[in-house]
Amino acid sequence: MSKAAVIYWSGTGNTEAMANAVLKGAKDAGADAELFTAGSFDAEQIDNFDAVALGCPAMGAEELEDGEFLPMYESIKGKLSGKKVVLFGSYGWGDGEWMRSWDQEVKELGANVAADFVIANEAPDDEAVAACEKLGASLA
Repeated sequence: MSKAAVIYWSGTGNTEAMANAVLKGAKDAGADAELFTAGSFDAEQIDNFDAVALGCPAMGAEELEDGEFLPMYESIKGKLSGKKVVLFGSYGWGDGEWMRSWDQEVKELGANVAADFVIANEAPDDEAVAACEKLGASLA
C-alpha cells in the first residue's frame, strides 16, 4: 500500500476543494493518504511518504504562493527525486504558465510524475473534481 501526502495551500478554498478530491481519489484507490496544509507540513515528514500530491494556486504573475507554500516546497524539493509526485491548483487569470513551469521543475528534480497536472479556473467544476480524484488514484 502506498503512503501518500496531499499538501496544499489555498487562499479562496478552490485549491482546498481540489486537495480534498485528490485525497478521496487516493483513499478510494487504496492508498494510506493524509491531508496537510503547507504551513503544517514539516520537511522531515517527507521521508514518511512514497507519494506526494502538491497543490498551490497561481499567485501574482503566475507563481507559487510565497508566504507558506513556497518555503515548504523549497524545504522538500531536494527529496522529491524518485518519489511519485502529482501537481494541482487553481487560477483566476493567465493561462496556466505557473503550473507548466512547476511541472517542468519537478521533472528536472527527478520526481516520478505519476500523472498530468490538473488545473481549474476558479472553483473546480465537476470535471476538475473528477480529474483530481483520478490524480489521487495515480498515487496509490
